[in-house]
Amino acid sequence: MAGINKVIILGRLGRDPEVRNFQNGGKVVNLRIATSERYKDREGNQQERTEWHSVAIFNDRLGEVAEKYLRKGSEVYIEGQIETRKWQDKDGQDRYTTEIVLRQYRGELQLVGGRGGGAGDDMGGGYQDRAPAPARSEGGGGSSRAPSRGGGWDSKKTDLDDEIPF
Repeated sequence: MAGINKVIILGRLGRDPEVRNFQNGGKVVNLRIATSERYKDREGNQQERTEWHSVAIFNDRLGEVAEKYLRKGSEVYIEGQIETRKWQDKDGQDRYTTEIVLRQYRGELQLVGGRGGGAGDDMGGGYQDRAPAPARSEGGGGSSRAPSRGGGWDSKKTDLDDEIPF
């Protein structure tokens, strides 16, 4: 029986993207994305829990978009796969890292809100961004989807609103 391995997160970058180049000419763009959940505890006090996600982008097109447009505090929508890799630390001990991976022809990255949506930016007020369309790479080839709202990005309503089935 075949399984499904798909992860979707919507969160904010905890730091600028980190780019590492390989000797063979390839590269990986690493992101740290925070997702937060608000809830009330048993005593009725408002609580917030933040989960940190490691993301590795091995997709050239999506990596280029992340490198060029994402910064600490940017809000981003990611679709990828969970992968665990084994590596050895400096003492030769086996270690494991679990991360969300976007590979060539698999995965999605969408900028949400405005360019440079840093933590201090006011995301309200109808700010429009003229950045390129979000990059999407799935199936047999990479294709882009442009926002359908007047050529720009409306920080109050994004294409993401139309795609969530609930």
